[in-house]
Amino acid sequence: MDDEANVTYITLSGYVEVQKYRYLYFLIMFTVYILILCCNFTIVCLIWMHKNLHEPMYVFIAALLLNSVLYSTSVYPKLLIDLLSEEQIISYSACLFQFFQFYSLGGSEFLLLSAMAYDRYVSICKPLQYPTIMRKTTISIFLVLAWLLPACQIAVPVILSADMKLCYSTLKAIFCNNSFYNLNCVSSRARSIFGVFALLNLVLFPFLFILFTYTRILIISYQSNRNVRKKAAQTCLPHLLVLISFSCLCAYDIIIVRMESDFPKTARFIMTLQAVLYHPLFNPIIYGLKMKEINKHLKRLFCQAKVI
Repeated sequence: MDDEANVTYITLSGYVEVQKYRYLYFLIMFTVYILILCCNFTIVCLIWMHKNLHEPMYVFIAALLLNSVLYSTSVYPKLLIDLLSEEQIISYSACLFQFFQFYSLGGSEFLLLSAMAYDRYVSICKPLQYPTIMRKTTISIFLVLAWLLPACQIAVPVILSADMKLCYSTLKAIFCNNSFYNLNCVSSRARSIFGVFALLNLVLFPFLFILFTYTRILIISYQSNRNVRKKAAQTCLPHLLVLISFSCLCAYDIIIVRMESDFPKTARFIMTLQAVLYHPLFNPIIYGLKMKEINKHLKRLFCQAKVI
């Protein structure tokens, strides 16, 4: 028991027939990761290069897409190495670090979506006050807090987990997510409290705030003329689609810990992949297609590429 309670390496057993489909998995994951990098960085570069996109809304979109790249990078490099390895293992300290990156950047996504919702609320509901409220200083504060607050809050349960002994060395996942807690010999009340605190601050409260702001926008738009309604639909719909997509993935991540023993391995594998496969690609596609100005610059870029 003493040997088991001093586990230094964790086996990631969430893969389905990895020996049989190793190279197929690797090809798919590598291709998706390259697409994530290219798609997200293309739009970030467009926003950075064109002055007409140097507005708060586009700055927040660039920050969200950059966050998607960081979010993916916290998982993909290790995932690709594991697919080519005979054993899918990770050290305890590396697992904690991956856990920290994954959830702090996930929290940042919600806070960035909250900042975008507030920006749209001020733009549509208080247009005359918009220039004075959404200044460069305000934007900078929102961006710093969006990355700093989740990092500080997720660091607490990670630090509390660092000295906890593990009684199990097999994690039913393909990377270090919430299932990690099931490896501990005993549960930590302090860690559970901080976990709930972080969940409320980084997920529930931002989610409710976003719903409130978009409800207000919907009411104001309904009472206004057609142009205001059109503007609201064009700018708010992409944010809502991204919010719904990411919220569903977060709900699954929370539920999987409670239903671990009852959840089929193949279903768990497929659902876990959704968080790292389609969502980081979903963001640039949605904003590239639905945001008029970004779409315009993308068309010019591809037209120039064809001419060359």
